[in-house]
Amino acid sequence: MLSAPTGLDETSPIFSIAAAAELAGLHAQTLRQYDRLGLVEPARTAGNTRRYSMRDVGRLKQVQLLSSEGVSLEGIRRILEMSDENRELRQRVRELESALADAVMQQAGRRVFAAGHAGITTIRAGARPAKPGSVVLWRGGPGH
Repeated sequence: MLSAPTGLDETSPIFSIAAAAELAGLHAQTLRQYDRLGLVEPARTAGNTRRYSMRDVGRLKQVQLLSSEGVSLEGIRRILEMSDENRELRQRVRELESALADAVMQQAGRRVFAAGHAGITTIRAGARPAKPGSVVLWRGGPGH
């Protein structure tokens, strides 16, 4: 079984313009036009050669689909811009939710209870109940 080289992911710029064009089912000149319009922004080598990632190829396919459905290139640019912003905001929300959960668990006076066959017991915040199948109830301080 082959494994991916270390450090490569969907954002790794590994495809030449010819390879990316073939993967996306487009002409290389179309990729150059999309780059000029800012619809896709491939990485550049030291020699200024375009290098595309799998994410870029997916984006090219999305541009092609929207274009075939009659959306103008300016409309596509705006859709992609909003889509990128949405993805970034969702990531930021996940980060903030995680930070908030960590902060709440660190606050003094917060209590966590577990209920099972032995009754209700207090457990340390972040700990799991000793017996599987127990129900855990978090009870915030005043005002929560």
